[in-house]
Amino acid sequence: MKVREFAEQLNMEILTGQKGLEKDVMGMYICDLLSWVMSHASKGDAWITVHTHVNIVAVALLVDIPCIIIPEGIVVEEATLNKASEEDIAILRTSKTAYQIAYEAGKLL
Repeated sequence: MKVREFAEQLNMEILTGQKGLEKDVMGMYICDLLSWVMSHASKGDAWITVHTHVNIVAVALLVDIPCIIIPEGIVVEEATLNKASEEDIAILRTSKTAYQIAYEAGKLL
């Protein structure tokens, strides 16, 4: 499923414009420990994290994560959004909890 369709199906806000929306989402990973994500997430995973620092973009690039999902309406730093746009990584946001996102995404993926 493409990031664009994934975001639409889960009613998530796209914070990075049209960047990275045609990449494939093939799975889901939930974690806030960046080093753990680097060593355990898989290529194509949508990643749910409460972190909003620019380092999340670097982690997404290393693992080949197509999109980062920010739960619970958390505000994302402008520098992070800019870097994600530059690197074609979509950042999505929703008011849902990580559990709610994963539960709904599990039905789609």
